[in-house]
Amino acid sequence: MINMQEKQVVQNSTLFKSLPENEAEWLIETAHVRDYTSGETIFIQGDRAEHVFVVLRGWVKLYRIDEHGQEAVVTVFSEGHSFAEAVALKGERFPVSSECVSESRLLLIPAAGLVKRLNQRPDLALSLVASTFQHLHELIGQVESLKARTGAQRVANFLIDLCAEETGSCVIRLPYEKHLIAGRLGLKPESLSRVFSRLAEHGVAIDRDLAKIESVTALKKLCNQDRAANWK
Repeated sequence: MINMQEKQVVQNSTLFKSLPENEAEWLIETAHVRDYTSGETIFIQGDRAEHVFVVLRGWVKLYRIDEHGQEAVVTVFSEGHSFAEAVALKGERFPVSSECVSESRLLLIPAAGLVKRLNQRPDLALSLVASTFQHLHELIGQVESLKARTGAQRVANFLIDLCAEETGSCVIRLPYEKHLIAGRLGLKPESLSRVFSRLAEHGVAIDRDLAKIESVTALKKLCNQDRAANWK
């Protein structure tokens, strides 16, 4: 069973926040919770998708292994994110693998029950469309970031997303290992190390898994710099 705090996380998740309250309650009752250790596999590419997932706590990565055996990080989900909606509802096989990159707690919603409910209440499909659109919007944002931002801007934006403060100084703990951060941001690990060193000029100091930021405002300014400015 989930506690009240976790229930709030579920209700605010990408999947549930558009659902009527009674339908959200019904889905929660049909689901079950599972705890995962860091490094534990959730599913493997090619497995049949039988559940929709909501992250209650922790960090989860989706990834693929290319023909050379190299891991390509597709995305990383944190608390409040849902995933696998589309593939589970179609009863297809996962096109990616998934692994917890920290101790995590997930809500698993049986896809068969969700499909049955949608057949009874077709209007609920709009909520799932909204959830899928949110994933598409986030994916477009990732592609745009890879194409339009420098490595330093990508790392700076990653750090800003973790900041609790909008301005002033901030100290944050990196949520997972640096090689995974590099993969998520489209960088090689050695390139990430160079970027961290370069960000020292902008008031960022990295000490193991801590990032000390002198000015969140200055870091935002770096993110918003026009890459074409040097050509003008």
